[in-house]
Amino acid sequence: MRQALVARAVNGASREAGAGTASLIYRHGRISVKDWIEQYLFLTTTHDGLGSITAAFTPIRIVSNNTLNAAMNNHSGAIKIRHTASATERLKQAHTLMGISKSLGGEFEGLFNQWAKVRITDAEVKKLIQIAMAPNKEVLENLAEGKLDLLSTHYTNIVDNVYEYALGSQTQQMDTTAGTVFGAYNSVTGYFQNVRSFKSGEAKFKSIMDGTAKQRAQTAFNLCRDFATQGSEALIYN
Repeated sequence: MRQALVARAVNGASREAGAGTASLIYRHGRISVKDWIEQYLFLTTTHDGLGSITAAFTPIRIVSNNTLNAAMNNHSGAIKIRHTASATERLKQAHTLMGISKSLGGEFEGLFNQWAKVRITDAEVKKLIQIAMAPNKEVLENLAEGKLDLLSTHYTNIVDNVYEYALGSQTQQMDTTAGTVFGAYNSVTGYFQNVRSFKSGEAKFKSIMDGTAKQRAQTAFNLCRDFATQGSEALIYN
């Protein structure tokens, strides 16, 4: 059942990505009585056995099957284990990952609980989304200068869809997410997880685990972290 949850969280993409996968849940995190996060070690390897094994720390918000990948305190939360590595090297790398995961798990739980108590207005959420979803500096410059007519329809539609998810999704109406920084972060990660269409399960898997979705989520994470301490001053188009 635990492994099935991870598979659902990436839309079954682990089976379509030409990779063998395994998952191990090692602790629960709680944001509120009804809002839980389970923290997984997610292992992937190629079917031919030639590629390295990637072991990644992957928190999942249970209520929305939403992965919350992000780097924190200079830890990527993932390591690669070479198939050619000796048993001693593999044990050392596994020990390193467990240490990283234990540290990150506690930090994420504390941080998300803090974010769930920090208020953010709808207008600030919209601005955060605009920054997080910007594909390049040119878009940010146009936003800063108010040149909205120069923004592409593709970009503005994405921003509108994320914002609609932020305010309209049932999982965004909980005490932990409605009008909170935690909800703002979930609006970006949840968009990629539950709204955006992908060409295939493989494409979704790659985007969420190590592609555009993860990059946008990381930007949103950084913005939310800064907003929690600096307020609206953290939302600068630059």
